[in-house]
Amino acid sequence: MKYLLIGLGNVGPEYDATRHNIGFDIADAFVIKHGGNFRLDRHAFVAEVKWKGKSITVIKPTTYMNLSGKAFRYWIDTTKTPVENTLTLVDDLALPLGTLRLRAGGSAAGHNGLKNIELLLQTQQYPRLRFGIGSDFPKGRQVDFVLGKWKPSEIETVKTALLQSVDAIEAFMTMGMTQAANQFNKN
Repeated sequence: MKYLLIGLGNVGPEYDATRHNIGFDIADAFVIKHGGNFRLDRHAFVAEVKWKGKSITVIKPTTYMNLSGKAFRYWIDTTKTPVENTLTLVDDLALPLGTLRLRAGGSAAGHNGLKNIELLLQTQQYPRLRFGIGSDFPKGRQVDFVLGKWKPSEIETVKTALLQSVDAIEAFMTMGMTQAANQFNKN
């Protein structure tokens, strides 16, 4: 069975370890756990891993966040992966720090990366794992917050939730969306 994981983020060292790049961080954690390596390919850094009889392509788009759909569209077509076997890994301001939400589809909720994916897929119905980054910022400072680095006080929560994210991805691929969501959408 084929799967496609899409970690959302921005390329470049200035974006490393920022809240908006948690999708890249989750993708990295999954690939490292499963012994893969990323290579630069069309529109993305790409890793291919095998796990429990599954062929998993993991991408980190090089198109920048707001054009993530371009890489998603290219790789879903190239790998011929059914949309229900994709999982988009994304940050979410509306969720408390470290909270995970698996969803089969739904609104972009103002997230420009998800808006672009919806535009290019022509649907809101594609699976995603939302990683809560919290909303601890003054009015009008959202961009600075999402592009900002984690506070020292947040690091342990982020590390724990990163490991849980990898577990959630594995559950999604072995149990399906409904059971995985029931297990991980607790808090």
